[in-house]
Amino acid sequence: MPKVTFHNLPEIKKQTLILAAKKEFSRVPLYEASISNIIKTAKIPRGSFYQYFEDKEDLFFYLLNELMRENRLNFMETLTKNAGNLFDTMIEFFHFMISKEEEFYFMRNTFLNMTYRVETTFARMFNPNEQKDNFEEINSFINKENLNLSSDEEIYHALQIISAVTFRNFVVKFAKELSIEEAMQKYTIELNLLKKGLVKR
Repeated sequence: MPKVTFHNLPEIKKQTLILAAKKEFSRVPLYEASISNIIKTAKIPRGSFYQYFEDKEDLFFYLLNELMRENRLNFMETLTKNAGNLFDTMIEFFHFMISKEEEFYFMRNTFLNMTYRVETTFARMFNPNEQKDNFEEINSFINKENLNLSSDEEIYHALQIISAVTFRNFVVKFAKELSIEEAMQKYTIELNLLKKGLVKR
């Protein structure tokens, strides 16, 4: 996480560094990213960078966590707008995520170079072990009338399954360079399979 010196920076200097980092992590994945490029774009000395962040991984995961915080707010707004309908919300949220042009290359590089830590950062939106308050808030907004779920534990596991399908569809969208329409069609089919269930009654 950022050091206190970063938080104490004037907002314009913070944003300059953040934009420089986004540019670099959009150009190449984390393991290829260069601190030299970031500080050159941000026009700061190398020593100043290490006063703000431990290393490039520290900066990358700060950006990723901030992105997930913003996306979680969007998810909650969408869930509220859809009267707690989880499946309608996920389809709309997926469309929102893959349509963000300003984040496209950052997202592409992130999903095509997925690590356990990256996946955990995304999953934190729903994971009660990581963010209990997050899960409880989401759970309280979900309309459970049409869901075949009998406990909070089952809701948690259902969210984990849905999020795993969602992650995989992000990866496929970027890896196969699918259009938004193609990605949405594939994602909708898979979510509908989850919604219907796979066993005849």
